[in-house]
Amino acid sequence: MKERNPTGESPEKKAAGIAAADLVKDGMVVGLGTGSTTAYTIAELGRRVDEGLDIIAVVTSYQSEMLAIRAGITLTSLAEHPELDIAIDGADQVDADLNTIKGGGAAHTREKVVSCSAKRFVIVADESKISEQLNHYVPLEVLPYARELVMGKVRKLGGDPVLRLASRKDGPVISDNGNFIIDASFGVIANPLEMSGTLSQLTGIVEHGIFTNVDEVYIGRKDAPVQIMSK
Repeated sequence: MKERNPTGESPEKKAAGIAAADLVKDGMVVGLGTGSTTAYTIAELGRRVDEGLDIIAVVTSYQSEMLAIRAGITLTSLAEHPELDIAIDGADQVDADLNTIKGGGAAHTREKVVSCSAKRFVIVADESKISEQLNHYVPLEVLPYARELVMGKVRKLGGDPVLRLASRKDGPVISDNGNFIIDASFGVIANPLEMSGTLSQLTGIVEHGIFTNVDEVYIGRKDAPVQIMSK
């Protein structure tokens, strides 16, 4: 039996996820992100596939792969389809200019590859993720060998780096790519584009969680219609 409903239902997340699914049309190659809000998009696309929607999808994590398979969505790869029509993903925080922080699910490297492969990149989120300026910690996917180097460089930038742990007993979180995740707090990020460039230059960082390529944001709001922010 196919699974249709993500656990821990949130009306706001569900509304945003379903609204963004309306953007997907027959014949599209779709990038599917990771996280609780995107899970609603995947479930809704699966329902529409049952009704005849003809799409194929590229996923960003093992989590989204499992959800897509259970929803009956045919999967492909970037090797087969290097250009996507649309990518839909969640967010940890979005500012007024649509700069976004992602990586709470430790999948931001693949999410960034997929988003940069898409003609249109859409974020789905509830209103709690919207902020005038970014001040959320920035997830960094880091080569295990470079952990101390990266943490030292982040401190020199004025940041506070913390190795993400699965639990005190289980040790560090390991990404789908086999790397560590460091969560770096910088306070308010006044210039996300500049910070993005700075972090991209640090040896040992595979990818950081600042995204500056978002085209639209679908925001689920309590007792109100979904709000759409666009550039």
